[in-house]
This record gives sequence, structure tokens and C-alpha cells, in this order.
Amino acid sequence: MDTITRPAGGRLARLAGWAQHHRWLAVALWALLLIGVTFTSRLAGDAFHDDNSLPGTESQQVLDLLENTAQSGASAQIVLKAGTGLAANRAPIETMLTEVRSLPHVRSVTEPFETLSRDGRIGYATVTFDAVSTDLPYDDIVMFADTAKRAGPVQVALAGDPIERISESGGPAEGVGLLAALVILVFLFRSLLAAGLPVITAVFAVGSTLGVITVVSHYVDIASYTSPLMMLVGFGVGVDYALLIFSRYRTEILAGLDRDAAARRALDTAGRSVLFAGTTVIIALLGLLALGLGGLRGVAVAVALTVLMTMLASVTLLPALLSLFGKRLERGIRRHAAKRDHGRAWRRLADGVQRRPLAPLAIGLIVLIGLSIPAAGMRLGFADASTDPAGSTTRQAYDLLAEGFGPGFSGPLAVVSVDGDAVALHQRLASTPGIARALAPMGRTVLAFPTTSPQDEATAELVTRLRTEVLPTLPGHYLVGGSVAAATDFAGAVADRLPLFVLVVVGLSALLLMVVFRSILIPLKAALLNLLSIGASLGVMTLVFGDGWFGAQPGPIEAFVPVMIFAIVFGLSMDYEVFLVSRMHEEWRRTGDARLAVREGLASTGAVITAAGAIMVLVFGAFLLDPSRMLAQFGLGLAVAVLLDALVIRCLIVPAIMRLLGARAWWLPRWLDRRLPHVALEPTS
Repeated sequence: MDTITRPAGGRLARLAGWAQHHRWLAVALWALLLIGVTFTSRLAGDAFHDDNSLPGTESQQVLDLLENTAQSGASAQIVLKAGTGLAANRAPIETMLTEVRSLPHVRSVTEPFETLSRDGRIGYATVTFDAVSTDLPYDDIVMFADTAKRAGPVQVALAGDPIERISESGGPAEGVGLLAALVILVFLFRSLLAAGLPVITAVFAVGSTLGVITVVSHYVDIASYTSPLMMLVGFGVGVDYALLIFSRYRTEILAGLDRDAAARRALDTAGRSVLFAGTTVIIALLGLLALGLGGLRGVAVAVALTVLMTMLASVTLLPALLSLFGKRLERGIRRHAAKRDHGRAWRRLADGVQRRPLAPLAIGLIVLIGLSIPAAGMRLGFADASTDPAGSTTRQAYDLLAEGFGPGFSGPLAVVSVDGDAVALHQRLASTPGIARALAPMGRTVLAFPTTSPQDEATAELVTRLRTEVLPTLPGHYLVGGSVAAATDFAGAVADRLPLFVLVVVGLSALLLMVVFRSILIPLKAALLNLLSIGASLGVMTLVFGDGWFGAQPGPIEAFVPVMIFAIVFGLSMDYEVFLVSRMHEEWRRTGDARLAVREGLASTGAVITAAGAIMVLVFGAFLLDPSRMLAQFGLGLAVAVLLDALVIRCLIVPAIMRLLGARAWWLPRWLDRRLPHVALEPTS
């Protein structure tokens, strides 16, 4: 069969041509980048640091006051339990404590016999180090943990930031997700080689970015959970972007273009969609900066950089790989093309939806709105040892302390008297319902232990009651701090700044869609549907992790997870909007038939969007296997949002709305059309 060669298109087509002609150089540059940053990051190590500070809040003021009066350095607790009582086992305990005091970086160790439970069976020793947790050598922390556990017949459990650091262990999430993605791609393309190219592209992009962020963590505050979150998002969008370009490459090969021309055409069409979609994700992530929450800034920039690198890999590395393996890929494409027609089923679906558009529209909206309702009852908080895996030493320490000293012992409230009477404060706290015990004042500070656990909703209500009802009755000014108070302040700060965040993200994304598609209604539709998919995902997350469905431990949602999910999901939802509507727009410009544009747009992208959605669902869903409750929440929220977006919104609601709108979907006032810049996702030729 004679092949067709068309003229090269825009800049992306020329970039693809450069990558084809210098394919070995392009691959070598990416390989050198990956090897170089990986080697450098291994030498430098990481300096990830969780910064949950909220300047100006009451809990942050308390934290600043306590830090100014306390010695710097990490601390850990050695929690001990003996059925016959700790006093009967004094000898092995004292021997263990003497060895702990002689270890490197140990500054002081308190006596557990001075902090015993009422029955004398449980006690704890507080170990203070001479450096913060991230500066302590890993091997020295392990040595401390091994030494502390040598207390003869006494049960020992350990708690504290240093112990959390050595207890961290990722699950098989990344490997399972990539393997699942590879299986779907093999099924889609009937070729291991074709399936491997998107995965290879994602690995190069994410691996390079991880190395860069590891080095940058020495100079910028970046949270400890950033790396797995980068992999979570990077692998998902990386595989999806490469899949979209390769799918268009396959289409152009079957249309009769030669390999090089097909690659250039794919970059000139699908490549533009990738760049635009990636830009919307980056805008959504950088919109987190508008929240002014210090701990999220580094995360937002790191994940945005990951998306940027996946975009660059998709338009530079992938064309080079297509050129290297072009002959084998073309043979496989042509061999399997005659066996099936990908678009036939999607044309039938589009025709069915357009014949009776109100029914699928109503069904889809009912599903989204129904799943969104539980999100109204979402409760935010910060993770503590109570949510660690049941067999971990930190969870055992938490349970032992709760057993010996009460459920609120691990989450005391620090109440500071700014200009009042600390003795009167102590007396009032000791008599307040919901407080089990209040220690004698230490300077201006009184520690109060709630009767309920830090994760209990009643503890958060106690903080609010102290601030609004109890403390205002005392003369002077008082501040309430502690982990529960910090979570309350964080939730309040997010609620106060959320309208600005939503306005920035939704407004800029809608403006970009308006510029590209020359329409007012399409951006409005996209924004509303994206908000519904986000609400539904947060609703499902609330049911599972908030209410304990499917065996999950009930408790609060990690305080910063909803805003991160909002940013990521809104960007990813715009991806599918761009992929689908850009093909509809291409057909609309070519034929002027709105109904045909919907049918052919869905026929062209339905299989790709479904495969891309399935890949993202499996990559994100695999993080439910991670022992971290926070990452499991991320994984579930993102997986549910993508599932609903790919199946309910793109396959049912969007075709139904586009059918009801008809030609009005592409309407833009002339005065606005003249003022907006022109940015095309399809070549003008």
C-alpha cells in the first residue's frame, strides 16, 4: 500500500522531527539525566521535612512559645509493661536504660519508675536526643531501637518521631500499579513492545524528577510524603500522556502515513492536547500556593515539576523511541488492525446517548450528587500512632499508654497563660468536663489530658469549647495548642482560604478552555462536572476512612488531603475534557455537524480514555496497599474520581450535554472572540 506523506506541521511536529533524526542523542540525554540525578541524590541523601506550621493561628503561637523555652532535639518514648509490675523487673530495665544512655546522640533518659500507671504495670521513659529526627543518623536510631528492646521479660514498645522514621516502609503500590498499567496496555495494543513505550517514558520522567526533588529538599522544605505522591501522580499522567500520543500515532499509521510522518502528526495533534492538559494540571497544583499553607508549597511545586517532566518526556523521548522501534511497531499495528474496529462500539454508545440524552444525563448526575453528599460530614485531623499498622511498635506503644494512662494521654492539650493566672487556669482545667487530668503549671503552661483519644471528635469539640466558653470566663488571655488544636486550626484556615483557591484554579482553567475551544458553555460545563467528580471522590473517601466502611479504621481525614485531591483531580479531569472535546472540536471544524462531532469524537477517544482511566484507577488504587493511611486516602480519592470521570462523565454526561447544546456548544460572542488570543489544539491545515 502506498503511504501518504504530508508536510510537517507546527513546532511540536518539528520537535518530533528533531527527536527522530537524533533519536540516539535524545535517548542518551534522558538516560544521562536519569543516571546523573539518581547518583547525585543517592550521594546527597534526602532532607524531607514535614512543615505543618500555620503562622498566625493559636496553636502555632503555642508551639512557638514552647519551642523558645525547650531544648532543641528529638525525643522518643520507651514504653514498658510487665504483668507482675515494673518494680519487680527493675534490674533488667535499669541495665537496658544504662546502655541506652551510653548510645551516640542520646542526651538524657528519664526514669520509668517515676511515671507508672496506677497498677504499676505500665511506665515509660522519655529519651531526648541532641539533634532533630532528620539529622540523626539512621543506623544510630536503629541501634537505639535494638538496645531499648533488650529489657528481659518486660514488654517494650517505642514511640516518637525517630521511631516513625525507621518504621516507614512503602508497600508494593508503585510496582503493582505499573504492572497493572502494562497489562492493560498489552491488552489494548496486543504488543508488549507497544505497551512498554508509555511505561518507559513515565519511568524516565518520574525517576529524573525524584532525584531532582531529593537534592532540592536540602534547600527547600519538602514534606516526607512527597516522593510517593510524585510517583502516584507521575506514573498515572506519564503513562496516560504517552498513551494518547501513541494512540494517535497508531491511528495515523492506519490512515496511510509513513512512520516518521505519523509521529510528527501525532505530536502536532495529540501532543498539543498533552501540553494543554498538562498545563491545566500544573495550574491546579500551583493554585495550592494561594492557600498560603507552608507545608503544601513544596509538595505542590514538586508534583507540578513531575507533571512538567512527563510532558517533556512525552514530546521528546517518546518520538525518539517510536523512531528506534518504528518498523516492529508498524508491523504489529497493521497485523492487529484488521481484527477489530475500536470505534464501532463507541459510535453505538454515542448514538444511543444522543437519541435519549436526558436519561443518561439524569442517571449520571444522580450518581455524582449522591456520592458527594457524605463529603458534607467530612472531619479533618492529623495522623497519629493510633492509625499505624496494628503490629507496629509505635501502635503498640500508643495502645499501652492509652491502657495505662487513659485514651487522651498521647494527645495532651497545651494551654498557655499569656497574661493570666496559671494557678487559676490549672484549677479551671482540672474541673472542666472532658479533661481527665491537668498537670501542675510549668511556668505559664498547663498540660491537660482529655478523656477521649486525639482522633475522637469529642476531643476537637473540647478544644472549641475551651476557646469559646471555658477560658473566656477567666481574667487574662489564654492560648490552646497541641496536635488536636493544630488540626482544628488547619481545617479553619483551609475553609477560610478555599474560596480564593477554587476561584484561581477553576477560573484560570476555564479561561484556557475558552481560549482553545472558542466557547463559553464548554468551560462552564467542564468546571461544574469536575467539581462534582471531586465532591463524589471526597464523599466516598469520607464513607471509607471517616465512617469505616469496608473494614477501614474510622477516623478523621488527613487535614491536607482534600485540598491536594482537589488540585490533582481538577487537573486530571481537565485532561479527559481536553482529550475528548478536542476531537469533537476537530470534527466540528471539519464538518459543522454537531451530532456527528459528538459521535466521532467519542469513537476516536473512547477506547483511549477508558484505557487511560483504567490505568490511572489501578495505579492510584494500588496505593490502598500502602501501610500509610494518608497515602491510602490519596489513592482511593484519586482512583474514585478518575473512575467516575472516565466512565460516568465522559461516556454519558458529556455526550448527553453536547447533544442538548448542539451548535450552541461552540458559541462565543464576537466581541469576546476578537479579544481572546487564538491557541489551536489541531493543525489549521
